[in-house]
Amino acid sequence: MAILSPYLTFKAKKFNLYKITITIILCTVFYLVGFYKDSRGTISINATSSSSSTAFRCASTNHSTTTLDFAARHFAQDPKPPVAREHHFPPCEPKFSEYTPCEDVERSVRFDRDRLIYRERHCPESHEILKCRVPPPYGYKVPFSWPESRGLAWYANVPHKDLTVEKKNQNWVRVEGERLRFPGGGTMFPRGADAYIDAIGKLIDLKDGSIRTAIDTGCGVASWGAYLLSRNILTVSFAPRDTHVSQVQFALERGVPALIGIIASIRLPYPSRSFDMAHCSRCLVPWGKYDGQYLIEIDRILRPGGYWILSGPPINWETHWKGWNRTREHLRAEQSQIEGVAKSLCWRKLVQRNDIAIWQKPTNHVHCKVNRKVFKRPLFCKSQNPDMAWYTKMETCLTPLPEVAGIRDIAGGQLAKWPERLNAIPPRISSGSLEGLTANSFVENSELWKKRVAYYKKIDYQLAKTGRYRNLLDMNAHLGGFAAALVDDPVWVMNVVPVQAKMNTLGVIFQRGLIGTYQNWCEAMSTYPRTYDFIHVDSLFSLYENRCGVEDILLEMDRILRPEGSVIIRDDVDILLNVKAIMDAMQWDGRITDHESGPHEREKILFATKMYWTAPRPDQD
Repeated sequence: MAILSPYLTFKAKKFNLYKITITIILCTVFYLVGFYKDSRGTISINATSSSSSTAFRCASTNHSTTTLDFAARHFAQDPKPPVAREHHFPPCEPKFSEYTPCEDVERSVRFDRDRLIYRERHCPESHEILKCRVPPPYGYKVPFSWPESRGLAWYANVPHKDLTVEKKNQNWVRVEGERLRFPGGGTMFPRGADAYIDAIGKLIDLKDGSIRTAIDTGCGVASWGAYLLSRNILTVSFAPRDTHVSQVQFALERGVPALIGIIASIRLPYPSRSFDMAHCSRCLVPWGKYDGQYLIEIDRILRPGGYWILSGPPINWETHWKGWNRTREHLRAEQSQIEGVAKSLCWRKLVQRNDIAIWQKPTNHVHCKVNRKVFKRPLFCKSQNPDMAWYTKMETCLTPLPEVAGIRDIAGGQLAKWPERLNAIPPRISSGSLEGLTANSFVENSELWKKRVAYYKKIDYQLAKTGRYRNLLDMNAHLGGFAAALVDDPVWVMNVVPVQAKMNTLGVIFQRGLIGTYQNWCEAMSTYPRTYDFIHVDSLFSLYENRCGVEDILLEMDRILRPEGSVIIRDDVDILLNVKAIMDAMQWDGRITDHESGPHEREKILFATKMYWTAPRPDQD
């Protein structure tokens, strides 16, 4: 058995090899036969019964030829494609052509008239917000270019004659056919703002660059601010929407920076130490009342060493008391009250000449802290952030200036003179008071925006065209780099720092010699429709994602942008696609382009223009 074993093993292997070979050959033959018949489109099936062991049983009659149909008999429904939301923004009724949502006259009557609180910001509830496009008035025309616009505007754009009658003898504004002419007059300067400013210039130096930013309270048609521009002084003019109807709107049509506002019960929307000069020319603010609260607020926003200028009642009351229809005693008491409040704030009265009086704020509070023993009020504020100024209630305490090492030091740091101030490192940065911002990052940011603005001008030729735009808005300004890059162009920029921004940089913007304001973009801005020729938006929609609707912000942009005005929006590409879809529904013309660094950046840039349209003729439906 041991001898035969290898032979039997070999024979068994050989038999298995034959089986495998025969199986392969049969499979190949059957495959080829099947392929041949399948290529002819039919398979012949014999109807006779096959063996019970057959794997597949087919039935047929009369040995017929049958075509097998392998198509599916049951289908699952395809999912419905996502339905894009259809945006629809019809024009508002013509009566809304001058609609200011947060200063609406009809809504304001619900609020307290004491201290004119009803004229402060009171924004509509969510269910009251208009979802339509505010129409320009019939006949609206593109405003005159600067500097011609300083003295001229189209009557159709601001169709109001009230001031031409009420202020006829004060040279505020005149109607000349289709045009409005602004001679440059004011209540206290009927000979013109230029002559009035020259008179101020004889009392304080307006030419050496130490005064760059100013604020005008109760500005009228903003002639004071308009004529300071030629002296390189940039003024924020403000006045309420009151019986004078459209004084701020007149200012904006002239190409002069202005906002709707009033000094009543809440802080003005600016950080502490913002302005080099504050001005009131017969602004009718009761400066001495309410424990001096209004002058305390002016003190908060004046930089150390800044000036407050007052003309009109009660200054020079000895000459004007009859014309003002007030008694000598009343006017004397009013001036005495103002003088007392100013002293309690440690201000020094520099001069009073004819109708002009000027006070100066101290450069630090070394002496002021000592004289609290004499002036028991106001005390120094202890808790509230001096830069917080969005719906922040005014207080009757004195905002303390930053500490100094010596009595001659300037609190918060010395500001460079203009124009060096624009690119000098702002003291708020050099002092380290803004975490994460350094001198190097400030310089890098300035250079970055020079590069970006140069890129913008290559894409948007209108921005590069001198005189095409005048009133500009930067909705998320950060350090004011966009405005700084345009400083040599004949434009002004309102730099907005959103209250939701991670860092409050508005103080830096003012220290650069630029102007701005706080704003919550979930609400309307305190300005009239058609304020701006151009709007710049940097990462704003990312900031407000999940805070309020994109369409609400865009409708507000539509309200404050002039017909044929332009916008540039920088943001993530997905956000811009959504913005572009809404803009299309608003009948804007826009296109998305690559980032200035190339197509591989997720951040893209949207260039868009608002189309020209107006309300129909009054006799049309």
